[in-house]
Amino acid sequence: MITEKLAKELGLKLSHVEVTIQLIDEGNTVPFIARYRKEATGGMSDTTLRDLEERLIYLRGLEERKQEVIRLIDEQGKLTDELKADILSAEVLQRVEDLYKPYRQKRATRASKAKEKGLEPLAEIIRAMELTGGTPEEAAVPFICSDPGLIEAGKGAATAEEALSGAADIIAEMIADDADHTQRVRQKTFEAGQLVSEAADPNESTVYDMYYDYSEALSKIPNHRILAINRGEKEKKLKVRLKAPVDIIYDLLKDEIITNEGSIFLGIMEVTVEDAYKRLMAPAIERELRNMLTERAEKEAVKVFAKNTENLLMVPPVRDARVIAVDPGFRTGCKVTMLDETGKLLAYTTIYPTEPKNDIAGARKTLMALIDKYKANVIAIGNGTASRETEIFVSDMIKESGKKDLQYTIVNEAGASVYSASKLAAEEYPDLDVTTRGAMSIGRRLQDPLAELVKISPKHIGVGQYQHDINQGLLDGALGNVVEDCVNRVGVDLNTASPSLLSYVAGINSVIAKNIVAYREEKGRFKSRSELLKVGRLGEKTFNQCAGFMRISEGSNPLDSTAVHPESYPVAEIMLTKLGIKKDEIVKGGAKQIDQKISEIYGSLGKMAEDLDVGKMTLADIVSEIKKPARDPREGMPTVLFRSDVLSIEDLKPDMELTGTVRNVVDFGAFVDIGIKNDGLVHISQLSHKFVKNPMDVVSVGDTVKVKVLSVDTEKQKVSLTMKL
Repeated sequence: MITEKLAKELGLKLSHVEVTIQLIDEGNTVPFIARYRKEATGGMSDTTLRDLEERLIYLRGLEERKQEVIRLIDEQGKLTDELKADILSAEVLQRVEDLYKPYRQKRATRASKAKEKGLEPLAEIIRAMELTGGTPEEAAVPFICSDPGLIEAGKGAATAEEALSGAADIIAEMIADDADHTQRVRQKTFEAGQLVSEAADPNESTVYDMYYDYSEALSKIPNHRILAINRGEKEKKLKVRLKAPVDIIYDLLKDEIITNEGSIFLGIMEVTVEDAYKRLMAPAIERELRNMLTERAEKEAVKVFAKNTENLLMVPPVRDARVIAVDPGFRTGCKVTMLDETGKLLAYTTIYPTEPKNDIAGARKTLMALIDKYKANVIAIGNGTASRETEIFVSDMIKESGKKDLQYTIVNEAGASVYSASKLAAEEYPDLDVTTRGAMSIGRRLQDPLAELVKISPKHIGVGQYQHDINQGLLDGALGNVVEDCVNRVGVDLNTASPSLLSYVAGINSVIAKNIVAYREEKGRFKSRSELLKVGRLGEKTFNQCAGFMRISEGSNPLDSTAVHPESYPVAEIMLTKLGIKKDEIVKGGAKQIDQKISEIYGSLGKMAEDLDVGKMTLADIVSEIKKPARDPREGMPTVLFRSDVLSIEDLKPDMELTGTVRNVVDFGAFVDIGIKNDGLVHISQLSHKFVKNPMDVVSVGDTVKVKVLSVDTEKQKVSLTMKL
């Protein structure tokens, strides 16, 4: 049943879903399944596999909860065939909980106290609404208790009015506990209700001014506004409530519940229906809908964050860059590190080109000495405090130096300070101070963003939306998946990768990652993938998951430098033999003539796959890897934008056209670095001449884009941009 549901929801073949679930249950990782089990899954991407896995967990949890609820109701002796069928047919967890609500153990309520007084039969009489003669008080007389002791103990009603009131409480709870009533009221509230916010203190001006007298339809409010209002409420700057269509809901409930307008209980039932909604249903439904909106907004924010993080991690490395990395500062100066092409630290120092020292001449002399001695060709400047002032200094220095091959770029330093003060950084560079480590991180994230950024908790990378306000477990899980997918898509050099990078390889945990590095330090370079099996706690199962993502250059087997999995080596070697290609040709730039030889000998890849008794998709991957070994999938991504000049916000004028780099994408647009202190905003309405539903359909983090200035607010340091050129 679950497999059929997944296949239908995700538009996948049932057989592929069945095999994929089996692979997941056997403990295979998503990157491994996506890359090396394509025939079994029908070529599902890692994104589709993540969606399937997440939905599988939910549906299995739903089935478990159904069985638990059925058991709990059955133990009370109240399970009917109809109720059981309703529970089993529930599509969502909320419906299961609605059906269970009447049977859930409650604390003492007005209804439970009325039941203790023996008023349940009276409640049934009133709710039936069959009596048309006499008065409600007369109907309640048989339920008046004449024993003072029982009345005092709360076991009886002293008057007709008390009996009617208690019976009404029982009916109100029955209405509120009814799953169908609850579902309809919840739906109507969502369709016609509004989220309303107002100032906690109208005299205080805050960043939430626009929400001081604000309302928006629940069904239309965008996710980023939900999170903004939630934050304002959490900071006690806003009062927030849900405004429901009360009159419509009263009419809806009365139409369903009041069956006889000629009944003597009409008035009681009308008041009871209103009480059931106002006292019992409305507060619960408001909580549920607020939670639902928040969960929806959080999930979307996590998706946005995850996509931005993926694009940032997949920014191509700047190869052959000899980098001077500068971590800007005022009072304590700018920390400078000199890194060679591999990221090795060659020198470090501190310069003071900014306030209060303004030692521009001394700073220029120090940097030029590093540039000349180590042949530096790139200067990477962190975008934190004093970045703007440091950028002006560097730009002027480059102009005066006349070095045409020297460029600079601004690097997002989000998380660098977190990393530099971490235990990991202290272990890596015990002899360096925190600030020097931070400057190194800035330079290295330019040289290889993926290798450096994996050392930082993804939520500190700084490309999200309200990341500190949302469910941290949800965020950490999603971002961990993104990093894992990126690392395995690119692959890692087994002989140079840090423990942080290795720990994201499929099947490898932090303990095994450290064991790999320890083995490498003790025994020297890995010469083959099979040598991994000698690493402590790395057994056959882990080897099977991770081996294909590990790369060894200049190893004993040329296939170890490719993404071909060791399990496919026999097929690859037979293929090479039949095509007359030597394995050594793989590492000499790839066997580029392979396509021609396949065509000459077999006519097509499909026929060759039949001859070798291997899946066509698997063979296609093997051929692709042999043709272009160690291919980096980041090569096709937008490259880093280098600058040799700098702008100030005062230089900007409306209609000025500029080139910039997308730094962040959010629900309402994109922030673009155009070379001034603060990023400019391209609102969603300015991203394209066409209607844009989601900014990510148009731009991604790291994109180089052409923009035009719409407006400049120098007081607030805000720039509005457009991509409608």
